[in-house]
Amino acid sequence: MKRIELGVNIDHVATLREVRKASYPDPVFAAFLAEQAGADQITVHLREDRRHIQERDVLLLKQTVQTRLNLEMAATKEMLTLATEYAPSTVTFVPERREELTTEGGLNAVHQLTLLAPIVQALKKKKISVMLFIDPDSTQINAAKQLSVDGVEFHTGKFSLTDSADKINQEYKRLHDAALLAHQLNLRIAAGHGLHYSNIHHIVDLPHLAEVNIGHAIIARAVTTGIGLAVKEMIECLR
Repeated sequence: MKRIELGVNIDHVATLREVRKASYPDPVFAAFLAEQAGADQITVHLREDRRHIQERDVLLLKQTVQTRLNLEMAATKEMLTLATEYAPSTVTFVPERREELTTEGGLNAVHQLTLLAPIVQALKKKKISVMLFIDPDSTQINAAKQLSVDGVEFHTGKFSLTDSADKINQEYKRLHDAALLAHQLNLRIAAGHGLHYSNIHHIVDLPHLAEVNIGHAIIARAVTTGIGLAVKEMIECLR
């Protein structure tokens, strides 16, 4: 049976911290706990508006992560400078809009070839692996190959956010066919967005899938599974 690696996205630990502009919870400590539990990769998205992950977090994660650090970012000069400085294991290019709650779709690599090409090459010269977060679409996959990136992460939002059996099957077939094409082009295959404990069993059957990146579902489950212990510890403090 193939082993699929797990990247744990800790953005929402930082989201909770930034709601109060507090020093806790610390996403860096959350990354340590995730690695201790068996995570193969730590994923963070340093956004232009710094809504959750901060530069301080990326710096400390670079110094402390023992597995791989995957930095999601927009294809901008500012982010290229930061990525070159922090030198994560992997950079994953994602689309980004200020008004969105979370990433709403895949990167349109076809329309951004001219923009992406020099940035990709600059990162690869620094020995940083490069991935593109794209929709499971053949034109986007071929664009990824043209850019000589190391792999693609398929946006699984449409698959994850529907409760229609027919739609689930339709979206799974898109992912399945995309995975076969990406494999033919020697691209590493990852998947992410909206994956949770009830739908992940479908995704693991994708051919040649190497990794998944999951954040919200894991952090949400951690809140509920750990709240009992947290309350008990506070009671002990009161005593």
